[in-house]
Amino acid sequence: MTVRRVVPDVHTESMEQSRDFYGLLGLVEVMDQGWVVTMASPTNPTAQVTLMGPDATAEIQPDLSVEVEDVDAVHEALAARGAKIVHSLRDEPWGVRRFFALDPSGKVVNIVTHR
Repeated sequence: MTVRRVVPDVHTESMEQSRDFYGLLGLVEVMDQGWVVTMASPTNPTAQVTLMGPDATAEIQPDLSVEVEDVDAVHEALAARGAKIVHSLRDEPWGVRRFFALDPSGKVVNIVTHR
């Protein structure tokens, strides 16, 4: 299974202030869905931080996101090992297929593939 990137998801109630803070660190906005903004290094685009308000389709918010090559295969492997899936596998209207699973320490991991 190929991992394309791992991104911390920062929960924020002030998107503009958070965007400004991470901008001062040298990150630039590469995606803005309103409720979720991704900031990335202009010289190393896989160095990213995702800023999140309330999730558009999930009742819980992830602590980090892992972009994988084949989200269906990862879902199958985790489910077979008894991992707790807390947001079901689905295609989202913004062009990703994703699900959330709990890691052994209780962190919510967004496992995602871009379509």
